[in-house]
Amino acid sequence: MPAENSSSSVTEFILAGLTDQPGLQIPLFFLFLGFYVVTVVGNLGLITLIGLNSHLHIPMYFFLFNLSVIDFSYSTTLTPKMLMSFVSKKNMISYAGCMTQFFFFCFFVFSESFILSAMAYDRYVAICNPLLYMVTMSPQVCLLLLLGVYGMGVLGAVAHMGNIMFMTFCSENLVNHYMCDVLPLLELSCNSSYINLLLVFIIVAIGIGVPIVTIFISYGFILSSILHISSTEGRSKAFSTCSSHIIVVSLFFGSGAFMYLKPPSILPLDQGKVSSIFYTAVVPMFNPLIYSLRNKDVKAALRRTFCRKFLND
Repeated sequence: MPAENSSSSVTEFILAGLTDQPGLQIPLFFLFLGFYVVTVVGNLGLITLIGLNSHLHIPMYFFLFNLSVIDFSYSTTLTPKMLMSFVSKKNMISYAGCMTQFFFFCFFVFSESFILSAMAYDRYVAICNPLLYMVTMSPQVCLLLLLGVYGMGVLGAVAHMGNIMFMTFCSENLVNHYMCDVLPLLELSCNSSYINLLLVFIIVAIGIGVPIVTIFISYGFILSSILHISSTEGRSKAFSTCSSHIIVVSLFFGSGAFMYLKPPSILPLDQGKVSSIFYTAVVPMFNPLIYSLRNKDVKAALRRTFCRKFLND
């Protein structure tokens, strides 16, 4: 990426951070440092656990493995820079650094949207066509779905970058956020227009809308199939296999839609910063916890791994 924007006088930005109240800086630093440590340990732990236990090498955990990779990666893209804003007077970032952070942020967020829809399809096949599950969700199909997930991540990031790269930044360089995001950059640009904002809305609507439609269709078929199960135990088991995914989907898409699919006049950027915390810091931290605490296979694998470790020692 270019070292600076050739059509702008701005070569670096100042990230305003989450708050400008001095008394909150240190408490917030330790709060989000704690969030980040839990996110790293939880996601890397789940990645390791799935990698080490061969009975978890099935499609459901293949997608969960990649969800943890995405959560770890995009939390690492954003959180260290946010932590710096709590302890430094001016949290500077170069134009190239800002664009790089923005590109990877978009890539991982779009990838997470589509991997959640792939996981919904996986649950649909498991519940509605259990006898054909391993045939339908073959390794080749899983790889194709994963290619589609990361392909949409690249397309989403490139679309947003294309929108930003045509903007000019004249003299103001204070980004009213703790990260380089499209709405505060639009606010800074001296040539942004209604068209740029409309493009953001369209790109985000596709990035959120397509996965949500896929998820709703999948769960429509799942619900219909569950209602045809005669035994209460069977229904309960079917619901329990989907509950973790439903919680994660609600947290991620709910906070994302609240942030981006409302006009700036309805949701000021200062409130938007609080909303964005949910999908940049809270969701990546909760995902491995939700899937670990609510999943019998993961808990059993964790016990076996610890038992092997202690027995070997």
